[in-house]
Amino acid sequence: MGTTSMASRVFLLLLIFLSSTNLSLSLYEDQVGLMDWHQQYIGKVKGAVFHTQKSGRRRVVVSTEENVIASLDLRHGEIFWRHVLGSNDIIDGIDIALGKYVITLSSGGGILRAWNLPDGQMVWESFLEGSGASKSLLTVPTNLKVDKDNLILVFGKGSLHAISSIDGEVLWKKEIAPESVEVQQIIQPLGTDIIYVLGFFGSSQFDAYKINARNGELLKHNSATFSGGFSGEALVVSSEILVTLDSTRTKLVIISFQDGEINYQQTHISDIFRDSFGTPVLLPSKLPGVFSVKIDGAVVFIRVTGEGKLQVLDKINNVAAISDAISLSEGQQAFALIQHGDGKIHLTVKPSHDLSGDLLKESIDMDNQRGTVHKIFINNYIRTDRSHGFRALIVMEDHSLLLLQQGAVVWSREDGLASIVDVVTSELPVEKEGVSVAKVEQNLFEWLKGHILKLKGTLMLASAEDVAAIQEMRLKSFEKSKMTRDHNGFRKLLIVLTRAGKLFALHTGYGQVVWSLLLPTLRSSETCEYPTGLNIYQWQVPHHHALDENPSVLVVGRCGKNSDAPGVLSIVDAYTGKEINSMAAIHSIAQVIPLPFTDSTEQRLHLLIDVNQHGHLYPRTSEAIDIFQRELTNIYWYSVEADNGIIKGHVLKSNCIQEVIDNYCFESKDIWSIVFPSDSERIIATVTRKLSEVVHTQAKAIADEDVMFKYISKNLLFVATVAPKGSGPIGTATPEESWLTVYLIDTVTGRILHRMTHHGSQGPVHAVFSENWVVYHYFNLRAHRYEMSVIEIYDQSRADNKDVWKLVLGKHNLTSPISSYSRPEVVTKSQSYFFTYSVKALAVTLTAKGITSKQVLIGTIGDQVLALDKRFLDPRRSVNPTTAEKEEGIIPLTDSLPIIPQSYVTHALKVEGLRGIVTVPAKLESTTLAFAYGVDLFFTQLAPSRTYDSLTDDFSYALLLITIVALIAAIFVTWILSEKKELREKWR
Repeated sequence: MGTTSMASRVFLLLLIFLSSTNLSLSLYEDQVGLMDWHQQYIGKVKGAVFHTQKSGRRRVVVSTEENVIASLDLRHGEIFWRHVLGSNDIIDGIDIALGKYVITLSSGGGILRAWNLPDGQMVWESFLEGSGASKSLLTVPTNLKVDKDNLILVFGKGSLHAISSIDGEVLWKKEIAPESVEVQQIIQPLGTDIIYVLGFFGSSQFDAYKINARNGELLKHNSATFSGGFSGEALVVSSEILVTLDSTRTKLVIISFQDGEINYQQTHISDIFRDSFGTPVLLPSKLPGVFSVKIDGAVVFIRVTGEGKLQVLDKINNVAAISDAISLSEGQQAFALIQHGDGKIHLTVKPSHDLSGDLLKESIDMDNQRGTVHKIFINNYIRTDRSHGFRALIVMEDHSLLLLQQGAVVWSREDGLASIVDVVTSELPVEKEGVSVAKVEQNLFEWLKGHILKLKGTLMLASAEDVAAIQEMRLKSFEKSKMTRDHNGFRKLLIVLTRAGKLFALHTGYGQVVWSLLLPTLRSSETCEYPTGLNIYQWQVPHHHALDENPSVLVVGRCGKNSDAPGVLSIVDAYTGKEINSMAAIHSIAQVIPLPFTDSTEQRLHLLIDVNQHGHLYPRTSEAIDIFQRELTNIYWYSVEADNGIIKGHVLKSNCIQEVIDNYCFESKDIWSIVFPSDSERIIATVTRKLSEVVHTQAKAIADEDVMFKYISKNLLFVATVAPKGSGPIGTATPEESWLTVYLIDTVTGRILHRMTHHGSQGPVHAVFSENWVVYHYFNLRAHRYEMSVIEIYDQSRADNKDVWKLVLGKHNLTSPISSYSRPEVVTKSQSYFFTYSVKALAVTLTAKGITSKQVLIGTIGDQVLALDKRFLDPRRSVNPTTAEKEEGIIPLTDSLPIIPQSYVTHALKVEGLRGIVTVPAKLESTTLAFAYGVDLFFTQLAPSRTYDSLTDDFSYALLLITIVALIAAIFVTWILSEKKELREKWR
């Protein structure tokens, strides 16, 4: 017996050892990046300043349209440091002062900051007060010396401020706005203590203020009227001359203000451009003594002579962008321009004093999917032969950023991904059968090598090189980055639409770009001004023909800023990124309704609603119209007019009555409407369930062997309204003046199923709707804290089905059809909890069969994503739950929702500028895929109920094999010892 017990102990020790190595519930540092990835971006660059001194790293400091300040390495384009200021803190200007501070002006000229150039730490911050809104201007003198406290001049909020460059102290302030002058430029001639503030009063008067730079004293104020009026923009040509256009844009007006005295000289456009008939546009390029005018697609460079005369220096066609001038040496400056042609971009650097010569002329091959060049910034350096070399930073139409040097692209950044507007997922191709023997042998060798390394790591026998190899193997797993589907459904394509009108397909393995497409229909042109991408939808998802046909997506856009602008459609192959079909300048698009019908090619039918509430069917085929006509009476939709406080329900009536017969256009009629009184309620949020969500069961088992039936309806709409005084920012209303009211509305009948009011509360409201419950976040003014509330809705009409005998005898209504027109017997349960953070986005995990427990994904104000178990948001929580409720999993009631550090799915990372969270079910029921986007991107796999249906990726099969062999050996040894012992006992 002793031998048997010893074998049992060995067996138990082996089991404990095996369990301890694989059932770890924590996430170790080396596991970060195995199931998730994080990418950092900055957005479309709008301002850049180079810093290339001999000492220190060479870098370029940029400001972007996403309100990001970043320092980039000039060698590789990597981010040294960056700061995201937020959507309300728009950057107005950027510069470098004292050779060590990055100066930024933001918030409409209200905030001036200095950042330490090497590490990005804030040095000082100044808040600038003013009397009203105005144009913002930043002037940092170029002769700033480290040992001298020079002035930084800022015009903002209607006032001119002089700020110390060392500590940010406001030394003096001069108000300009009370005199209603629209300031255009601030000029401080080199080596003087005089500041000129120049602007327009109204549309026909020019004003010049002469101010003492030492104390802000107004020395002189001159004004002069101009009968032709001004177009509203003025460019500095020199320290005493401005140029502008008259109100008709047919004359160039030269404004000289020498010593404050104002003089006008005007020249008719036709006298300069004799063969041009277009409308001239002044280009905002800073060239000494020269300005540029764009007319008829060409750029004309004009010099202003000392007498105010105009001299045409050069005319260049197809110019995409012009840089500001930079200093090369004493009295010598240069600028760059970009031209397009033959699939290349042509970079030319010219000296400012002689445009006939070229300092540099290069041609660079460029991917046509990047579009045209929007901006260019140049920097010079000294070559080994003491000549001047140039590098150019260019911003492309797709918002990407490239550095050009010596005729090649040194590096590029896909910063268009910082402005994603919509996301949809697509399956990868099915793996074709058949594989070579060599590939099988190679994969087998890699598999064996990997598990041997894992075994060495588990037994703590791995060297430093082995540990590095293990980590590299984990991060570069071949299986993870394959371009085919996997049986667990983890590998997919994330197809994203950016603000630039470009589509990207990102692989969920590591986030690499599989393909990209700059949509032709969303590019600015004569037929489409101000193109805007709106949404992406699944167009074709082959199931029966997955091997023969590729899935495709529908991209919906608009040509114009208003909702009544004509729409554009593009259909794109999800595997190749090629545009299959496009339709431009169609009817307006106010709403897109994916219908639950497909044709024989598995193309999904879509109903596009225009601003006149006419429905347009796509695809426009005879088969689609036949399917649509059969289901016409079952199609309902709703519209929300938030500004008017009206929600309406609609049905289709008949074909549109138009001059040209269109069988795919249908008129609609209103069947119900809800009007919220404007003096007491304003709509601030609406949300519905995801159409793709799968609900496993309608029944919910509760304590004491009872059952409740969820009210499951895809027609439910959650609406949140606030009092008019509570519609502003938090703190603008008292608790007595603000209240939040929420509704659950059936969108087929317009029936209000539930209404609840939170007194003393206000928005903003973020909500998520899943199954039969909705969770929403708001601010409680009385408690001065954020709150999250949950509402669950149950179907009482099926409550009698709990009787077992009725189920046995068939006297139940489980199979009876559900109709929105039958008055539902519903009951709701609700509960509210305090929550620590403000929220940017809410989402819920989705799984393939809807069996796994739900988690609410919360995008916090700190730009992280928190996973909160839905059990914490159960309205049935009580202070002292019964034993049956504890067995059910009911958590005792607390007034606040817990913030568990381990529940942050983003770990210690941030998704800067977080705007949205998208969840997609994997084929594995335990797992959901989550994608968070903003300025950054983050993707991960989540298992709300843990991975109960699979082994983890780092499971050690080699250790399992050794364990089995050891157990077999232990059993064999035990059997031999037992036989010997039994034989000895028989001989006694």
